[in-house]
Amino acid sequence: MAIIIEPYNIKNIKAAIEIWNEIVRAGVAFPQEEELNEVSGDEFFKSQSFTGLAIDDTTGEVLALYILHPNNVGRCGHICNASYAVRADLRGKHIGELIVKHCIEKAREIGFKILQFNAVVATNIHARNLYKRLGFTELGKIPGGFRMKDGTFEDIVPQYILLT
Repeated sequence: MAIIIEPYNIKNIKAAIEIWNEIVRAGVAFPQEEELNEVSGDEFFKSQSFTGLAIDDTTGEVLALYILHPNNVGRCGHICNASYAVRADLRGKHIGELIVKHCIEKAREIGFKILQFNAVVATNIHARNLYKRLGFTELGKIPGGFRMKDGTFEDIVPQYILLT
């Protein structure tokens, strides 16, 4: 399977919101609690600095996506943030690594200097291992920083990588 990364296009809205909402419904990674619909999803994806879709070049099927945007404003506007979503049935096939690497390059291209993740859930071992392999630095632990879907609290481990 050849995978290409394309900018978000409304023609892919249904697949993009399904992949995003799958993560939201699981309640173990994204801070959002409200699912996107076609209107709110289109607005959301278009409002990012970049939304990338991982697409099977043969079938045109959307496999994963990421959003990239400033983490803050003004004097901290050079720091960006991102979120990644891979379809549940395709996890473990290194698609996440592909979109994180693309995101790092896109952030550099846009002019960001640092990519920071504010809320990596400590139990998300696969993501944490990937970020470590790619050179991210863990900044410590925020005890109970993420409320899981079941109401329990998990630690979060903020991370960053220099893009310069």
